[in-house]
Amino acid sequence: MTAKEFNLETYLEALKPLVNIDCGTSTPAGVAKIADMMTEKYESIGWQVAREDFGEQVGPGLLVTNNPDTDQFDIMLIGHMDTVFPEGTVAEWSLTNDGEKAYGPGCADMKSGLLNIFLAVSSLPADVLDRLNIAVVMNPDEETGSTFSDKWLMAIAQKSKCVLVAEAARADGSLVKARKGMAHYVVEFNGKAAHAGNEPENGVSAITELAHWISTLNQETNFETGTTLNFGTVRGGTGSNVVPDFAATDLDIRFWDNDAYAALEEKIAEMVANPSLEGISINLTRKAYKPAFTPNADSEKLMALIEETGKEIDLPITWQAVGGGSDANLTGSLGIPTVDGLGPIGGAMHSRNEFMVLDSIAKRLELLRNVIINIAERG
Repeated sequence: MTAKEFNLETYLEALKPLVNIDCGTSTPAGVAKIADMMTEKYESIGWQVAREDFGEQVGPGLLVTNNPDTDQFDIMLIGHMDTVFPEGTVAEWSLTNDGEKAYGPGCADMKSGLLNIFLAVSSLPADVLDRLNIAVVMNPDEETGSTFSDKWLMAIAQKSKCVLVAEAARADGSLVKARKGMAHYVVEFNGKAAHAGNEPENGVSAITELAHWISTLNQETNFETGTTLNFGTVRGGTGSNVVPDFAATDLDIRFWDNDAYAALEEKIAEMVANPSLEGISINLTRKAYKPAFTPNADSEKLMALIEETGKEIDLPITWQAVGGGSDANLTGSLGIPTVDGLGPIGGAMHSRNEFMVLDSIAKRLELLRNVIINIAERG
């Protein structure tokens, strides 16, 4: 589909049912409805859809292919079906537009990406489809770190020559060539309560141990290398006159160097095993993790092909390395050529101001389609 063939009104009508449904990661029934909609779309063009069950906590995943007889793919296209928004959001806030931007839960992150992938592959010339084995993979839990679907995604990626991720382009139009790794921990400290006035010596303060963690681990932040630690929440205690027997924190770690993170993980494990206060026990739970990905030589070749494709359609291509994670972290960290940000331009993600730039849709769709064609012809 070229930009000249694109019809915005038709596009927004197709996007509306994908946006106007509560499908946060913790609303698996809503994610399943998105999976049903996408299944119907792909089956209507003769592609095979396989549903992946990850259990009751999250919705299903979809593996869609134009060639069900292969287990090796020339291109893997990734999109996620979940959003960050809780159940009940759509009743208060649904898809709207003001002529310049569309607004709605997940309109940019990443329902428009899902739709663009479908429209791109469904408009490919027959001879291109004959030459390419394509896998379109949609998972239900990207927003919580793909903790259920990560191994599934990585297994498919290992059978793929390259990966294109249709998360939104950055607000300035840039595509994404690299993403920081991330880890999210919940750390719980258990001590011993005591009266702070009568017998403080009989207590063991969980909050004091938490404070030790904050002061110790904040020293590991290095803005030059990009390794950062953030204690985003703290909680604990029942009153100023009670030595607190419980405290907890949420710790976020971001990094460019996977080896640096591994060393930091060892330090954290050592701190769990050896609290600074006798009588403290610590429970550490890693809730989410994605390794860092940066371009390798093959990724740079894929980037060059995308830049050439952009020139052919008069769309300048720029790149960013960003701190937020996506499923590109999983595939890129395997060394598989991966490029992200191939969806329409969007911004204010994860907020009630999330938007998608309307005049970016047609060109970004044309770019994605033509990149696939050029991979068939030149890749």
